[in-house]
Amino acid sequence: MRSTLRNTPGQKKAGLAPKRADRPLLASAGLALMVLLPALPCHGQDIEPRRWSHMPIGANFVGGAYAYSTGDILLDPALRIEDARFDLQTLGLKYIRSFELFGKSARFDLLEAYQIGTWSGLLNGAPAKAEREGWADTSLRFAVNLYGAPPLAGKEFADYRAKTDCETIVGMGLVVQLPTGQYYADKLINLGTNRFSFRPQLGVVHNVGKWSGELNTSASFFTANDGFFNGKRLVQDPLCSIDANLIYTFCPGLWLAGSLGYGDGGLNRVSGVSSNDRQSNLGWGLGLGIPLSHSLGMKLGYVGTRTQVATGLDADTFTCALSLMW
Repeated sequence: MRSTLRNTPGQKKAGLAPKRADRPLLASAGLALMVLLPALPCHGQDIEPRRWSHMPIGANFVGGAYAYSTGDILLDPALRIEDARFDLQTLGLKYIRSFELFGKSARFDLLEAYQIGTWSGLLNGAPAKAEREGWADTSLRFAVNLYGAPPLAGKEFADYRAKTDCETIVGMGLVVQLPTGQYYADKLINLGTNRFSFRPQLGVVHNVGKWSGELNTSASFFTANDGFFNGKRLVQDPLCSIDANLIYTFCPGLWLAGSLGYGDGGLNRVSGVSSNDRQSNLGWGLGLGIPLSHSLGMKLGYVGTRTQVATGLDADTFTCALSLMW
């Protein structure tokens, strides 16, 4: 693993390297970058179609994915950071297990990712660059279908899916993000967040023939980061989001989805001082599922996000994933 934060050649000789007087400035910039960046692409604008899909009880899924994210970072002009950009590559591994809980169909998800990222821009007019490589925070998800999608397996599951043309599913879930990712208290940019987060979810799916409509809501709650840059304490308000997905299934395993989402909130306070950085993000996405065999499938996806306020993140993420079921 490597973790570097450096200026381009010649900066120190030219007297352009960050000075001691710039440390409060860098701390503010680090806050903005830390809040905006570590979530990509695992947790950002949480647009994921088919998260409440009816699965046979006792099934296991394992998947590997590659994601490439790139975009512009829009910061407060007072921070004197211009033309900020990032490029982030993510290799992810996910495991899903379906099971029955109190007569309902449920599932457990485990997601781990390794990331390689580069951040660049102009600091006080001079080029600067940061690179990170390491593990991102581990994510766990538990979900249960409260209505619809009965717990079935084998032939009973296949018969139910074949004869059910119209169905409504109501699901509830909880995502827990663990502070397992790479984190340095003396660095401005990190892959991990050094805190726990909890994201309760509620979703409604209505299937009619080959069409499915989904509506999802969630709210993210964060514990404090007591090891923020320069020994400060970071506290973040809840971040709420909503997204809608329209899915057309051509045949089992082959589907196309379009998504639209919005997130708002997440104001930060550093050692009790508000950062005036409420987030407001509009996101959209496209997804294509392709069956490769009876138990192997591929998914191609794109998610774009654009900030609706003066500061934030404009990002584009492209993904390719393979999943195996047994």
